[in-house]
Amino acid sequence: MMEKADSVQKLYTRMRLWDFPDQYVIEPTDGSSGSSLAISKVDGSMKLIDEVPQGNSLQVPKIYTIFGVVGMLRLLAGSYLLVITDRECVGSYLGHPIFKISSLKFFPCDHSLKSAPAEQKTEMEFLGLLNVAEKTHGLFFSYETNLTLSAQRLNALGDESKLLPLWRQAEPRFLWNNYMLEVLIDNKLDPYLLPVVQGSFHYFQAAIGKETIDVTLIARRCTRRNGTRLWRRGADADGYAANFVETEQIMQLNGYTASFVQVRGSIPLLWEQIVDLTYKPKFELMKHDEAPRVLERHFLDLRKKYGAVLAVDLVNKHGGEGRLCEKFGSTVQQVASDDVRYVHFDFHQVCGHIHFERLSILYDQISDFIDTNGYLLLNEKGEKMKEQRGIVRTNCIDCLDRTNVTQSMIGRKMLEYQLRRLGVFGAEETISSHKNLDEKFKILWANHGDDISTQYTGTPALKGDFVRFGHRTFQGILKDGWNALLRYYLNNFSDGTRQDAIDLLQGHYIVSVSRDATPSSKKQGLESIASLPLALGLVLTGFFFAIMSLNQGRYDYRHFFLSLMWAGISIGIAAVVRANGRVFCNRPRLHKPRS
Repeated sequence: MMEKADSVQKLYTRMRLWDFPDQYVIEPTDGSSGSSLAISKVDGSMKLIDEVPQGNSLQVPKIYTIFGVVGMLRLLAGSYLLVITDRECVGSYLGHPIFKISSLKFFPCDHSLKSAPAEQKTEMEFLGLLNVAEKTHGLFFSYETNLTLSAQRLNALGDESKLLPLWRQAEPRFLWNNYMLEVLIDNKLDPYLLPVVQGSFHYFQAAIGKETIDVTLIARRCTRRNGTRLWRRGADADGYAANFVETEQIMQLNGYTASFVQVRGSIPLLWEQIVDLTYKPKFELMKHDEAPRVLERHFLDLRKKYGAVLAVDLVNKHGGEGRLCEKFGSTVQQVASDDVRYVHFDFHQVCGHIHFERLSILYDQISDFIDTNGYLLLNEKGEKMKEQRGIVRTNCIDCLDRTNVTQSMIGRKMLEYQLRRLGVFGAEETISSHKNLDEKFKILWANHGDDISTQYTGTPALKGDFVRFGHRTFQGILKDGWNALLRYYLNNFSDGTRQDAIDLLQGHYIVSVSRDATPSSKKQGLESIASLPLALGLVLTGFFFAIMSLNQGRYDYRHFFLSLMWAGISIGIAAVVRANGRVFCNRPRLHKPRS
């Protein structure tokens, strides 16, 4: 059904990287008879060679085993080669092995920093971002099949498309290393061009009576507006939403394959929520008059790719979320069409923090759309019996916690529907009536939610205990509290740097020697001296001296006034920090010449 033609040149699955003084040589060692790839350390140029050069006793090359070339990145002093140094097989996708990247490493393709001291300093700052990038979470790849396409889109590929290399079949928005592959593409190095996706991949196998069912859950993160939680909100001018993730649930049973796709994404308006040391920074809607155009572009893109759209909005009706909700709902009405439908469901008001079973109220409102637009179903011969003709687009504010609970509920209902369709389940039979299947399904979606949340916020998902166990637990509530505090710390004091690393890898920021290639604009005023550790140290020191002065002279007015002075200084410094919260946070520093 989805097997690639034998004539397609296969990707190399294992290679040896030779680190010579003047060049790197990548030699296929998986039994392939292909040429080795030589990359100059002087200028990053590439060429194919038939044999690996012979070293000498004085210059013994270092040798690394690698499992894929991710791409090349150009910085000030030269290019940097990114390769996979370790991998883990995590399952199969439609019969093809899937690997998770365990370790990445950058190799510099230049002899030394020959630029001016200022540029050397800038290059070292970029290298710091590459160190962050090497720790990127949730990267997956396959040597045999296209992970960027859902089963339905793979099934729809024409014969000519199936003959193309995997990178040419790939959906660019889900191709994590799209920008870094450009140099290799220009050099026509197809066997080395390994498509990588960021997201999540989990599966399980369970028994239902005498039948065995395989269920796979795969997430694909969009790179168009990729980033961290509070530095990527809303949509851009082209309608691409932050934290846009395609989630595909695949069921295989008795030769049949069923696939159901959902998507999540930030509210597709121009809005932001900039960190400022408060626990919940205020929401800011921008360019109100642009909202209809941006929303229309967003839904047009969804309709072209998925068909009809049901937008499920889970945000609160009141407060800052309420303003976003009202704007989203009213703007949808302006651009509404027959194949776009909007449903608001105030998750917190209806479900509170423990009664998530009340999501059945939401399902009753949207079940007609799901029934009408269906899912992909292939028979034993790979022939299409049904296809999915529409998509459920779910959002809350972060598109993580409430969204994952809701998507797991929809995925559960869909799997039950599919099992009834195949005659495995009776009319009233549910997943909950099969303990082993039920537990594995919950864990599948909980792990999925944790992965997506970690990539966006740095912590696992909140409300994960409900997805994992079917009810809220005391330990889960405590864990949510800890993760919420950890999110606060990461969002305020770490994510700016992580956002810069993402922008650098994805080509949202392009280093150019011809312009002011600096990762930071010139700091002036308070920004040039702002330091939260120093400010906190001064505040605590002031309060310490205030207490000491007060203790030493309960009836001594001089000590009393000294105590007031120290307390006043501490309060003043704290007030300055609070009033200039954004300046004291870790912020992205790269410009974005293309988005």
